[in-house]
Amino acid sequence: MTACREAEPASGGARATQVRTLFSEIAPRYDLLNHVLSLNIDRRWRQRAIGELGWDRAVAGTYLDACAGTFDLAMELTERPGFRGRVVGADFAFPMLAHGLPKIRRAPVSPVCGDTQRLPFASGSFSGATVGFGVRNLSEPLAGFRELHRVLQPGGRLVILEFTVPPRRFVRAAYMLYFNQILPRVGRIVSGHPWAYTYLPRSVKGFPGPKVLARLLRQAGFGTVNWFLVSAGIAAIHVAVKSR
Repeated sequence: MTACREAEPASGGARATQVRTLFSEIAPRYDLLNHVLSLNIDRRWRQRAIGELGWDRAVAGTYLDACAGTFDLAMELTERPGFRGRVVGADFAFPMLAHGLPKIRRAPVSPVCGDTQRLPFASGSFSGATVGFGVRNLSEPLAGFRELHRVLQPGGRLVILEFTVPPRRFVRAAYMLYFNQILPRVGRIVSGHPWAYTYLPRSVKGFPGPKVLARLLRQAGFGTVNWFLVSAGIAAIHVAVKSR
């Protein structure tokens, strides 16, 4: 299959190929660009997301970080005082996992190359699950949510951290100026990739808002779904619980 090398988000199978190509090619600069382009705000978002996971209910449990990338969210969980479990970090872009391996050398994190829409795990395998900035890139988000619901134990939480478009007009205007004009240029210079950081703002604009995402999570089988905005609506955190 020919890799999709266009900045405009594709659909279906072409979307999966496009995303795998993109993240495989920017893996070496991914962490640097995340922190620089977000002014390190992404670290606080990850801390907040893990705080919503409820891991203290099962401190020795096994947790899934889907669309794990270079394991930033997985490491945020394993470094919490009192955590005695382990995390499985799954991503279908192998170069991202490979680039993150030095982070997890001494951490209870197991890397798995796998697609969130077809997870290679038995039903009820995990005490909880997280997805950081990954569901926007799924070719079929509902299929991914159903898989995440399947692999969770009853009562397990799924926490999703994802970009969204701010609801306030002035914040939205500044956000879109940054996303459309500054981010693509800086991202292209630092990463050397011609279209990766043009894809990002386009994928955010084309992604359903938090209310629609919550509806899809309920449609996937989650009994309780809540969400809230962070940093004036630049990102949203969804918390979905699998019914007992």
